[in-house]
Amino acid sequence: MREVNNVLVKIPVTEEEAEALRAAAPDAVFDFAAPVGETCRLPKTPKLEIAADRVAKADVILGNVAPSLIAASPRLQWIQLGSAGYEAYLTPGVLAPSTIVTNGTGAYGPAVAEHSFAMLLSLMKRLPAYRDNQRAHAWLDEGMVSTMAGARVLVLGAGDIGLCFAHLCTAVGSMCVGVRRHVPSNLSPKYAQAFERVVSLEELAQELPQADVVASFLPSSAETRGLVDAGFLGSMKTGAYLVNAGRGDLIDQAALRAALQEGRLAGAALDVTTPEPLPANDPLWDAPNLIITPHVAGFWHLHSTLESVVALATENLNRYVRGESLKNVVRG
Repeated sequence: MREVNNVLVKIPVTEEEAEALRAAAPDAVFDFAAPVGETCRLPKTPKLEIAADRVAKADVILGNVAPSLIAASPRLQWIQLGSAGYEAYLTPGVLAPSTIVTNGTGAYGPAVAEHSFAMLLSLMKRLPAYRDNQRAHAWLDEGMVSTMAGARVLVLGAGDIGLCFAHLCTAVGSMCVGVRRHVPSNLSPKYAQAFERVVSLEELAQELPQADVVASFLPSSAETRGLVDAGFLGSMKTGAYLVNAGRGDLIDQAALRAALQEGRLAGAALDVTTPEPLPANDPLWDAPNLIITPHVAGFWHLHSTLESVVALATENLNRYVRGESLKNVVRG
C-alpha cells in the first residue's frame, strides 16, 4: 500500500466520478480544480487555471498542470496526465527524478481518428470549395473527386489512434500499411484486421511512393521532428493527400506550402502546426487545398473521451494506492 495524502484533480469530473476517486484513496484530501459536476459536460470546457500553491501541496496530480508550476516538487509522487502527449513534462527540471508519469494513451483514438478521417474526406470530395460557393450563393460544379475505395493508406504512428484511423479506412475499402518507430515481435491480432502489414520507420522510404494517403499520428521526438521535409514530400505520389494530427514539428511547413502551390499534392489536412496558435499572418493559411483545425481533434470535445480519461485516472489511482503497477507508464 502507498500513502497518499493530497490529490489534485485537474480533470473535470461528475459527482459520481468524484466519489469513485475518493473511494480509491479514502484517506486522502482531494482538491478539485473545477467545481464537481458543473463544467465537465459543457459544449466548450473552460480552461482551468490553478495556483502554484495548490500544485505544491499535491502528492498525486490527476490531469495536466502547467509544467512551470510543478517546479520539480519533491512532494509529487505521481502525475497522471490527461493527454497522450507527455514530452513537456520530461524536460529536465520539471519533475523530481522520483516522480512517476503516466499518460492518457488509449482515450483519444476514436476522436482523433474520426476528425482526421472527416478532414480527409472533405478534401477528397472538395467540400471546402462547395462551402465557399454556398456562402457566395454560387451554384458551381467543382469537378472530379477522389475516393477512399481502393486507396493505399500509409499510417505513421500505428498506435491506438493510428489503429482507429486504419479501421475507418479499411471499412470503406482502403488498404493500410502501418509504420511504427519500433515494431514489436508480438503485435496484437487486432493489427491484422486493420493493416496489411506493419513496418518500421526505417522502411518508410520504400512505402512512401506507393501511398495515396499519408496520415501521421506520430509524437514529437528526435526521429520525427522535420521528417516531412521537401525530400519526403517529393517522394510522395503526385496527387496524394497528407494528414497530420500528431505533432506540428513533424512537417517543414514551407515545403508543404510549396508542394500544395505546385499541385504535387492533392491536399493536406492539419490539426497541428508549428507554432500553435499559428500566427494570423503565416502564409500557410493561404495554401491551396489545405484544411487547418486548431489542435481540436483530441482534447475533450467528444464526451466519451473525457469519460475514458477519468476512468483511466480512477483505475490508476486504485492501482497506485494498492502498490500495483500502473497503466501507461512513460517514466517510472
